[in-house]
Parts: sequence; structure tokens; C-alpha cells
Amino acid sequence: MTLSFKSLLVANRGEIAVRVIRAAKELGIRTIAVYSDADKDSLHVRMADYAVEIGPYPAAKSYLNVEAILAAAKTSGADAVHPGYGFLSENAAFADAVRAAGLVFVGPSGEAIRSMGDKASARQAAMNAGVPVVPGSDGLVADLDAARQEAARIGYPVMIKATAGGGGRGIRVCGDEAALVQQWPMAQAEAKAAFGNGAAYLERFIGRARHIEVQILGDGKRAIHLFERECSLQRRRQKVWEEAPSPSLSEATRQELCASAVRLAEAVGYSGAGTLEYLYDETTGEFFFIEMNTRIQVEHPITEAITGVDLVREMLLIAGGTPLRLEQADVSFSGAAIEVRLCAEDPAKNFFPKVGRVAELTWPGGPGVRVDSMLYPGYNVSPYYDSLLAKLIVHAENRPAAIERLRRALGEIKLCGLTTTAILHAALAEDEQVRRGDYHTGFLEPWLVENASKLVAEPEGV
Repeated sequence: MTLSFKSLLVANRGEIAVRVIRAAKELGIRTIAVYSDADKDSLHVRMADYAVEIGPYPAAKSYLNVEAILAAAKTSGADAVHPGYGFLSENAAFADAVRAAGLVFVGPSGEAIRSMGDKASARQAAMNAGVPVVPGSDGLVADLDAARQEAARIGYPVMIKATAGGGGRGIRVCGDEAALVQQWPMAQAEAKAAFGNGAAYLERFIGRARHIEVQILGDGKRAIHLFERECSLQRRRQKVWEEAPSPSLSEATRQELCASAVRLAEAVGYSGAGTLEYLYDETTGEFFFIEMNTRIQVEHPITEAITGVDLVREMLLIAGGTPLRLEQADVSFSGAAIEVRLCAEDPAKNFFPKVGRVAELTWPGGPGVRVDSMLYPGYNVSPYYDSLLAKLIVHAENRPAAIERLRRALGEIKLCGLTTTAILHAALAEDEQVRRGDYHTGFLEPWLVENASKLVAEPEGV
């Protein structure tokens, strides 16, 4: 395979930067890391063939600094850029700037990011492609008076959703008109502060919903799906535990859901790896498209585990000019996979951040166990960035076996110097409802209150 680029700058940090560097090295691509002054000792910096410091620790002055990243690409001789996830990964202007600089952007076009990264326009694109969406307003809602009219038409409860939102910010659930009047300005202000855009729309609120997402690959002309992931175990709308395939879908629903994702990806000429997110209403059996992530996802390894497809490698090949190599008939899945996020937080203290030096580290091993991490013994975990330290991924012949493998793997972790969320995942793996797959997006937060006694602080070294 001949690629159009030979040198790749990874515009990110942490475990995703490590992941991309590994995939690039397997393709014989020269790798370039960028780092802030707080990350000079990071694993991705040590692993890359070349590294460039791009600024001080505030992300706005380093990992979000487009000019600094493009300057690093120029001085290092890069001819392609992979954005990873987070930071600038879904920034259409960044994608445009990379291409305007004569570099390959490993991801979709700026036009596709604008179309699918904005929730309101993505909703319209889905409707145009015949993909079901949650009943809601016809585009953005101009003001509170219009919101009141739309909510009365949709029917309460409704969700206020910021069009530029993410990570649960800019979202409010309103059970009646009084709540809408109170929450509307708060949602707009939160979205304006977080994303620079306070525009919002309304959707019907589905009380017992499953959060299902479909992984796709496209080359701008053709797309395929790699089945779905279940991401319903969430805290503050942040995913905690993900699995593939979903334990809640029938085979007929799975096929219909995944086909709709391919239809939408092809309708917008999508290129690269992307994820289409849906709500599945257990009470009615309906599914609704809600948004698209125009990048690689944190939870992509469980799709790789069940399908055997290296998604980051395929991203690099597509960006390098290779047409999509897989036909839909080539992709099948086997077994079940689970990913849990190990964060530098103490579940016993309301997930208070816990950072420090890694005094000792042993990761689990054995069949069907994978760890994606940026840690090594002696590394000092910075308080300046996301708390994600590692992802533990297990794969087995079926879901019950995967849960048992997860329990075993969690018990093998030895991480001295930090407190992590491993104790939470161990408790979830023991919970009977979770073991039955009987949960939804509203399950975890009340569960945390009811099971607080199980989330005792980890002893040093666990």
C-alpha cells in the first residue's frame, strides 16, 4: 500500500496519542508528537520519532493553538496531521487550515464536520437521509417564547440541547413549562460559556433510553458499519462503561440501526472513522439518531476487539489515498467486549480528582485483555487535563465470560501512588442488573447513591 504521506504529526496527548503513534509506526510512517510544557515527560513524547513543544500547559495556548500546531508541522517536516479525539478533532476550521497548509488531515472534510458536528444541521441531514430522529423542534429555537410554543407541540418532558454542546453541557430536562422558563437561559449561558455558541433546540425526552452508537468507516464515496456499541452507563452524561455488541438489541433492530448509519454517512460523503449516536427507546422499540462524532472515539477498541478491524490503521490508509478496503460482507463480529475507563478520580469522594506520581505499575494480561494507557512507572500525572489514565478492554466468547474476564483483570491491576475508578468498575461487574444488561442512561447516578458503601477508597497499590 502506497500512502500519500510519510510523516504524521499527532495533534493530541495521552493514551490516544500513544494509540495513533503505534498504528502509524506499523505502517512505516514517521511520527511526530506535540506537547505542552507540562507534558514533556509524557509517553507519547518518548514514543514518537520526533517531538515539538508547542506552548504552556493551558490547552488554549498549546493543544488548541492552531498556529503553534501548524508551525510544529512545518518545522518537523510533517505532511499529515491526526487530531485524535477531543481538543481540535471536531474543529472544522482546523481541518480546513491543515489542508490549506498543504497537509493531509486524517479525518473528514471541514464541510462534513460542519454538517455533522453541529447537532441541528446533523439532525436535518438525518431527516433528509430518511434516518429517524427524536421528535423535536424544526431546527434551532429563536427565543424563550418560541421554545414554549415548540415544547407545547412536542409534549413534555422535553430536553433543551445546545447545538454546539458536548459532554452533557448545554443540556437541560424540563418536565413542564415552568421548568422550561427557568432552564432555557441557564442552558444557553452554559453553552455560550463552554462552546462560544448559545443556540439551542428542543427534543422529546425519553425517560428509559439506551445510548447506542454505530461505528462507521467511509472514503467519501462509500461507507460501511462495524456494528454498534452500548454506552448507557453514564455519569453526568459522561460514559463510564461501554460494551459491544449491545445486550439490548434484537438482530433485526441491529441490522436496521446499522443500515441507517451507513445511509447517513454516505449521504454526507463522509471520509474516515466516525460514530453515529442513537437513543433506543426500550418501551417502544424505536431508535432515533441524535448526533455524530466526526472523529475516532474513546471506546473504539471494543469495536476492534469484536470485529478484528484496526480502525486507526484504516483511518490512516483512507487519508493516505487508499479507497475503503472493506465491503460490508467482509465485516462480522464474534463474542463480546467491554471497556472501562480508569480515571484519576476517587469514587468514594464524589469522584474528586486524584493526581500524583506513579510509584509502581502492573497492568493485567492474559487472553482477551488489552490496556490502552499513557502511564509508566515514575510518571507524574498532571492536574491540567482530562482525568482519563487508561482504558481496560476485555474480549471473550460471550457477555457473561467478558464480565468474568473484566473482574479478573481489574483484580490484577497494581497502581501505586494514584487513586482510580477501578473500584467502581469492580462493583458494577458484581451488580446483578448490570450483569443481566438491564440498565439505561438514567441507571448509574442513583446506583452510585445506593451503592456508596461499595465504593470505598482504594488502598494504596490497588
